[in-house]
Amino acid sequence: MNNDRSATVVRGACHHDCPDTCVWNVTVQDGRAVALHGNRDHPTTAGQLCPKVNRLLDRVYHQDRLTTPLRRVGPKGSGSFEPIGWNDAIASIAERLTALCDGPGAESILQYSFAGTQGMVQKGVMADRFFAALGASDIKRHLCGVTARIGAAEVLGTPMGFDPQDIAMAQTILLWGTNTYLTNRHLWPFIEQARANGAVVVVIDPVATATAQKADELFQLKPGSDVALVLGMVNILIAEDLVDHDWIHSNTTGWDDLRSAALTMPVERAGRITGIDPLRIVWLARTYAARQPSAIRTLVGPEHRKQGRDIMAAITMLPAVVGAWRHSGGGLARSTSVYFEEALNVVAPEGPARRSFNMARLGEILTDKGLHPTIQALVVHNSNPAVIAPDQNRVIEGLEREDLFTVTIDQFLTDTARYSDIVLPATTQLEHLDLADSWGHLYLALNKPAIEPVGQSLPNTEIFRRLANAMGMDDPVFAATDEDVVRELLDSAHPLMDGITFETLERDGWARLNIPHGHRPYLRAGVEDRPKMRLRAVEYRPGDEVPGRGASAWPLQLLSPKQHTKFLNANYGGFPEHHPQAGQPVVSLHPTDAQARGIVAGDEVRVHNDRGSLTLEAVVDPALLERTVSIPFGWWHAATPEGRSVNVLTNATVPDDDIGSAFFLETLVEVTRAE
Repeated sequence: MNNDRSATVVRGACHHDCPDTCVWNVTVQDGRAVALHGNRDHPTTAGQLCPKVNRLLDRVYHQDRLTTPLRRVGPKGSGSFEPIGWNDAIASIAERLTALCDGPGAESILQYSFAGTQGMVQKGVMADRFFAALGASDIKRHLCGVTARIGAAEVLGTPMGFDPQDIAMAQTILLWGTNTYLTNRHLWPFIEQARANGAVVVVIDPVATATAQKADELFQLKPGSDVALVLGMVNILIAEDLVDHDWIHSNTTGWDDLRSAALTMPVERAGRITGIDPLRIVWLARTYAARQPSAIRTLVGPEHRKQGRDIMAAITMLPAVVGAWRHSGGGLARSTSVYFEEALNVVAPEGPARRSFNMARLGEILTDKGLHPTIQALVVHNSNPAVIAPDQNRVIEGLEREDLFTVTIDQFLTDTARYSDIVLPATTQLEHLDLADSWGHLYLALNKPAIEPVGQSLPNTEIFRRLANAMGMDDPVFAATDEDVVRELLDSAHPLMDGITFETLERDGWARLNIPHGHRPYLRAGVEDRPKMRLRAVEYRPGDEVPGRGASAWPLQLLSPKQHTKFLNANYGGFPEHHPQAGQPVVSLHPTDAQARGIVAGDEVRVHNDRGSLTLEAVVDPALLERTVSIPFGWWHAATPEGRSVNVLTNATVPDDDIGSAFFLETLVEVTRAE
């Protein structure tokens, strides 16, 4: 970095919870970042950032940015704090955590973090070491992604999909439950490249998304009916002998079980369950089989349901039935995270097994007096659970506990931070070193700090180093610098990492894992010890909280999608400059449902169930399915009169084994005119 009068350009990489992981150039003059642009040479960024990141410099220098540690002086939730020094803040936290370790035990301490930054260093390397050394309770970071991975892994073993860039080679593209044009926008040019070469693009989604408006076909199926659609397609493939028998015989097990399940789902039944014309299902099956390479792109959209694992398993089995994996650009493109997990030297902290909880259960955990020990300290970093966790009223009830010592590390006074006892200011991506992997492509990138930390903010890593020192932890792992951690991650003998070092990343900015374009991950090609794909029977089973099965008082299915280009998640939900033009969240209803309730567009309505309620403006939208309503995810609490957001309504139930995401999308509500 250079603080003289001449401008310098520093290369970095985006940190957001997004599959695109863009590489950017930061222009710095007199120590201040003055411009931010997507790197033109990076193969997926191609010079373009998204609408939210285009305003990142405004966020870095925002007037509300936290620049000093804070101590609460008013009631929890009031937002009343006073500045304190770092020494006092660290000492206060260390004293309280030490007392808990010496008293009820370290398991009375809970860390809560997610993907507020995806950088592999700042996301939690030092934090995980710290809490493991304490023996504190941990959380399973399963709010998103794990259910989808498990479902795919049941079929594929290690669930490696094809390189998403290779979708450009496909002739049939099914975008299944993913709003690619909005939430994975840097993949869209590759889809358009395929379309220019004759590909047909099909969206399968309960919502007529921005992507659906760009596609050739929309299959707007009833929420949660995906398994029925897959089985109906396989039924047609069997009936018309469009199955790739050779591929199935050589590369799979369990075909007879899947075949038997599909024979119970004739296309007429699939049509009744999904709400899709049976003739269109026939067209979809024929097109998918005949127009090869055929690709399915799906991420996490279908997973937030009781049967989420089965939905993902069913989708994952479909490419094997038609032999789509034979072709480059054919098969399933899902999260690429597994490639980086295989390639990099990711070492879990040492220590005995600890008590852990599914993060979706935070409200239950914080209010459960029967836990032994109960949670008496909560340390939040890279997350805003007051907004993102379901069962929001119970989350707030827990955060309001006077006997709960809460520490939040963040860049702004989030809804969670407002309930904290100590708030610590964190650096942004422009102010610290990090290593960026991706769940949407195969490129690693080095994020170099472009400017000095704003105010007294510190990287997450440095905060936990100071806490470790204050608590007498002398393990050498806490002396590792951020560069040391990056080098540790890169110190891998895996062939995917051949030639990729800290020095090459510092020189070039990014590097592709050693995977050739056109890679076909499930070609056995004489490798007889490679496990075969495991096909199995799946069954369409509706969830417990869906229309016709849940409480009759709540007849409408609530969806909570990411809808707006300038804020897709809670990182930006509290900033007016990122809000849609209306400046507030709304609830959208189908005209039939609105008319039955005497609601017209612009009415103030109450959306409610037995968990909570929200007062919102109504939008009447014929593109919605009947008996379905939609409220966007990510708004902060100040946006509604109740001081709550959509997760005050959502279903917090998790799988019986506590592994996987909550059933957010199986939520019933009623909508009535506000009094």
